[in-house]
Amino acid sequence: MTVQHGGKTVYGATVGILMLETRFPRIVGDMGNAQTWPFPVQYRVVRGATPDLVVRNDASKLTAPFIEAARELVASGADGITTNCGFLALIQEELKHAVGVPVATSSLMQVPWIQALLPPGKRVGILTISADTLTTEHLNAAAIPAGTPIAGTDPAGEFSSGILNNRATLDFNRCKQENLDAAATLIEHNNDIGAIVLECTNMVPYAADIRKRCGVPVYSIYSFVNWFHAGLLPSRFTMQLDDPMFNG
Repeated sequence: MTVQHGGKTVYGATVGILMLETRFPRIVGDMGNAQTWPFPVQYRVVRGATPDLVVRNDASKLTAPFIEAARELVASGADGITTNCGFLALIQEELKHAVGVPVATSSLMQVPWIQALLPPGKRVGILTISADTLTTEHLNAAAIPAGTPIAGTDPAGEFSSGILNNRATLDFNRCKQENLDAAATLIEHNNDIGAIVLECTNMVPYAADIRKRCGVPVYSIYSFVNWFHAGLLPSRFTMQLDDPMFNG
C-alpha cells in the first residue's frame, strides 16, 4: 500500500483566489465566475475590500485582511494565491512574505515577461479600468518599465462606473464596446504596441474581441493564472513505450 500524507482540508483545488467584496454580476470569463476556470479553484472574500477602496484609494491599507484571507486559503489547501484586481500588485511583496506559498497578485506582473518576447521596436500596452489611479507605484510594484503606454475605459461608462461603484446590474454589451473602444484608442495613440495586457480581471470576457479588433496578442489574469496553475499542478504524461515511434 502506498502511504498518503494529508495536512489539508481541500484537495484538488490548488489555486486560491482572493475576492473583493462585490455584488455586480460576473459572467463566464470573469475571474469571479468559477465556470471560467478549466480546473477547480478556491475563493475567499476579503470583507471591506470594495472596488472603490482598492482601485480609487490605497489598496495597501487593506494588506492585513488580505493576508488573513490568504492564510485561510493556504490552510484549507491552496498551493498558490492570486487576487481578482490588478491594482493589488501593491501588496505582492507583503503577501508573498506572509503566506508561505507562491503569490501572483496581478496580471500586470506579466508585462516585463511579455516585453522580453516582443521584437525590437515593439512595446506592451496596458488596458486598465482606471487610468487616473493606476500610478507609478503600481507599475513599479509589477516591475513595469517607465513609459509603458496605458489607456483606460471611460470613467463614466457602464464598465468602469458599474464595477467601481459596485452596481447590482451591468449591460455587458455596453461593457464590451467600451473595452473595444479603449483598446482601439490605445493602439491608435501608440503604433508601436506589440501586445496588450488587461489590468482588470473583469476584462477577460472581452479579450478575444480585443485581439480581433487590435490585431495584437492580448494577455490577462486568465493567461496568468493558467500559467501559474501549470506549475502548481503540472500535467502528467504517460509514455507509450510500445508506440511504433519508439521502436524504429
